[in-house]
Amino acid sequence: MKVIQEEITLSAKQRGFHLITKEVLDKIPALKDFKSGIAHIFIQHTSASLSINENADPDVRSDMEKYFNIAVPEDADYYEHTAEGPDDMTSHIKATIIGSSVSVPVSDGDFNLGTWQGIYLCEHRNHGGRRRIVVTVIGE
Repeated sequence: MKVIQEEITLSAKQRGFHLITKEVLDKIPALKDFKSGIAHIFIQHTSASLSINENADPDVRSDMEKYFNIAVPEDADYYEHTAEGPDDMTSHIKATIIGSSVSVPVSDGDFNLGTWQGIYLCEHRNHGGRRRIVVTVIGE
């Protein structure tokens, strides 16, 4: 059994849902040494999240952003935690709903995602900056 762990800093992205599968794969070349296993990908932030969803049609990503902006409105008057702006508390709520990690099977040195699946960085802040993730791969 082998284990690797890489801390990766993702490039800054604007608010929205972004495919990061290639960016992650490019930063963990040791993945090629695994015949089978599992990759756990964890984001070290409370105002952004990770998800797996469709990688083909960019409308899915923009529709996700629209949905979450309606479901968790910034103009609600009941938020108390707004010191960093109107997108502050709403970002924490969205990150809690979506989650801070994903697990992906590893087969023959690559992520074994479905044909239309990709890993999303869900950036909930207007100016979130560079985001840090930890990728842990366990397998053979």
